[in-house]
Amino acid sequence: MKANPRMIALGISGIGLILLGAAVAFYIPYLQNNANLSAVTPVDISAVPAKVQFDAPSLSLADLNGVEHSLSDYRGQTVLVNLWATWCPPCKAEMPAIQDFYSKYQSEGFNVVAIEDGDPTTDVAAFVNQFGLTFTVLVDPTYQATDRAFKTANLPSSYVIDRNGQVRLEWVGAISEQNLEKYVIPIIKE
Repeated sequence: MKANPRMIALGISGIGLILLGAAVAFYIPYLQNNANLSAVTPVDISAVPAKVQFDAPSLSLADLNGVEHSLSDYRGQTVLVNLWATWCPPCKAEMPAIQDFYSKYQSEGFNVVAIEDGDPTTDVAAFVNQFGLTFTVLVDPTYQATDRAFKTANLPSSYVIDRNGQVRLEWVGAISEQNLEKYVIPIIKE
C-alpha cells in the first residue's frame, strides 16, 4: 500500500501542533514561577494622536434634551470632540478615561463634546446613564459629524480643538487617560 503524501503532511503537522501545545503548557508555569513580574510595566495600547492644523468644522447637533449645540459655541475653550457609537467596544472602553479627564480639567476651560453616531436616542440615553457621563453628548442620526464635518468612517475618532477654533490633534481608536494627559494638557495650558 502506497502512503498518501497529503496524509503524511497532515500527520506531521498534527504531531507538531501537539508538541507545540505541550511545550507551551510546560513553559507558562515556569514563567509564572520564575519571572520577575513586578518589573513588567503595563503597555499603553491606546491610540496616539496625529498633529493636525485645520479650522474646526461648522457643525450643529442636538443633545439628548433636544437643545441645539454648535462647535462654535465652545470657542475660547479647549474641546475634545469624540465620535462614538453605543455598540462600539473601543468606544465603551475609552469612556471612563474621557469622563475622568473631563472631571479633572473642566475648571481649566476643557470641555468634551461626544457625538453619538446614529443610534436611537433611547439607546444613547441608556449608555450615558450606564457610564455616568456628565459632559455634552450630542446625537447625530444623519451622520453629519462622520460623513461631512470630520470625514471619517472610524469609530471612535477624536479631535482636539484649541481655544482659537483650530483642530490640533486627531485620534483614531480608543484614548487612554495617560495619552489625554500627555497630549491635551499642553493645549489646555496655552
